[in-house]
Amino acid sequence: MALGQTKGKDWYQILGAQPSDSPAELKQKYQRLALLYHPDKQKADVPAGEVEERVQRFIEIDQAWKILGNEETKKEYDLQQREDNLTKEWPLHARIYLQDMSWIEDEQCYSFSCRCGGSYAVSKSESEDVSLVCCDTCSLVIEILQ
Repeated sequence: MALGQTKGKDWYQILGAQPSDSPAELKQKYQRLALLYHPDKQKADVPAGEVEERVQRFIEIDQAWKILGNEETKKEYDLQQREDNLTKEWPLHARIYLQDMSWIEDEQCYSFSCRCGGSYAVSKSESEDVSLVCCDTCSLVIEILQ
């Protein structure tokens, strides 16, 4: 499942979980909610509108588990959440193309000067995964575009 399609959803909240929960705790919370909302476990005398709401809730719970129950997609989701939180907490100072940054051979990283006198630095391997970089001196953030 592509995480971009589900942007804006708080999968931890849907499962009643925390990012610090262990995989076993996440699984336990998923299983409890899945049993509670599974369409096959519903009573026959429930109004149609409520049935539809419960089915939608079950679908969200299942999507949350597909993302948080897989180590790779959970890591990707956590990074996306961290990035979203950074842009909310610290306003974006600029959008910079990677090729506009200077390559520092001694440090094996790309660098860009901040208006405060500090610098933004990102290694070659990080540049593929990271899109937001904080200044090493102040609270300004730049977005690195590929």
